[in-house]
Amino acid sequence: MGEAEQQIQSVWTREPQRSRRRDQPALSRDQIVSEALALLDEEGMEALSMRKLGTRLGAGATSLYTHVANKEELMELITDAVFGELDPLVVGSEGWRAAMLAFSHDLRAMMLRHPWLSSALGEMGLLYLAPNMLRLNESVLTLLEDAGFPPDDADTAVTVIFSFVIGLALSEAAAAITIRRSGLDEVEWYRKLMPAAEIAARPYPTLHRRYINFDEKTAGPDVDLHRMRTGAFDIQINRILDGLDPEFRAGR
Repeated sequence: MGEAEQQIQSVWTREPQRSRRRDQPALSRDQIVSEALALLDEEGMEALSMRKLGTRLGAGATSLYTHVANKEELMELITDAVFGELDPLVVGSEGWRAAMLAFSHDLRAMMLRHPWLSSALGEMGLLYLAPNMLRLNESVLTLLEDAGFPPDDADTAVTVIFSFVIGLALSEAAAAITIRRSGLDEVEWYRKLMPAAEIAARPYPTLHRRYINFDEKTAGPDVDLHRMRTGAFDIQINRILDGLDPEFRAGR
């Protein structure tokens, strides 16, 4: 088997392609990624194609292949660009925990700004090789080790926090896509859904009580579901940080 056949297929495992045509208009990888990201944010995953992206850029689809081998490589670049929106962690006077809490909220907010990520991340098997993800991981690990975490505990903390925040945000983003497609706002959508959900949950009394409680919380005219979700997330991530905190665990 030749070297080309053995190569792992990813934009992060090969050298960038070089243009063979000098008459092509100047088009950078950054321009392609920026326009593709705008298209995804506007219209979602189903709208992205190399042909449509080329039209938006005023270039033929084939000219895009100078920079990416295929749509899958383009998605790797776009996904890493989104993670580039997150700033490296900085420890302030309140310590590592406050920095991790702020980072967790920023990570969740980034995921919700780009709901198409709920479809894309499951296919990003080599995302950990992407430069912005490497930068973030380095930042978080350095912060934790500087705070006194042994390397193994720092690795565990990174895995737990990323897995929880991204997993929860994916679920929220998927719901947001469903609501957007319905043409309703979030409160209207839940109010229309809840009667059917409440009936479906009646055979399950413990679960049913939660549907009733949620219905009561959202009955008023000034309900703010975004604030409710953010408040719940804050409680949840603080519980996780409790479990990771060496001082908290030592005092148990």
